[in-house]
Amino acid sequence: MRYDLLNILLVDDNHNMRLLLTEILRAIGVTRIFEAKDGAEGLKMMRDYPIDVVMTDLSMQPMDGIEFVRLLRNSPDSPNRMAPVVMITGHSTYVRVSEARDAGVTEFLAKPLTARGVVERLHQAIENKRPFMRSTSYFGPDRRRRTDPNFPGPWRRETDSKNVSQNVEV
Repeated sequence: MRYDLLNILLVDDNHNMRLLLTEILRAIGVTRIFEAKDGAEGLKMMRDYPIDVVMTDLSMQPMDGIEFVRLLRNSPDSPNRMAPVVMITGHSTYVRVSEARDAGVTEFLAKPLTARGVVERLHQAIENKRPFMRSTSYFGPDRRRRTDPNFPGPWRRETDSKNVSQNVEV
């Protein structure tokens, strides 16, 4: 991957975390790194620069990472609705991860950070892009990560299997 061609936006209210991420990114060859202290500043940066990937913290003030991603994905004046977003969090509880996933996050990276983790999530977000989906309540990357070849339902929802099995004649 040509990391030197990427424009990466770091959105985190913690200066030390932005510094750590910058050092990791520079070590792998990223030269164009933009920084924002919160989601509102991040959206402004995205309007001013052609950002390829966003790496954002979950817990920030006054606008947290989830609210930032919701605005990025759903706002009519969003600068790049389909930009890959890597959510960085020390709060990797099921509820918070689900909430971020449902906002449209592409990948997750749990703290404490490692260089390997950053590279893996960056690679996953860029090289293994998931298609974007739109429904009445969601816009973002496809949240389904696995494909079950034996699943008979056309939409791969849990309720599809019940409906299909009820309609099958024996």
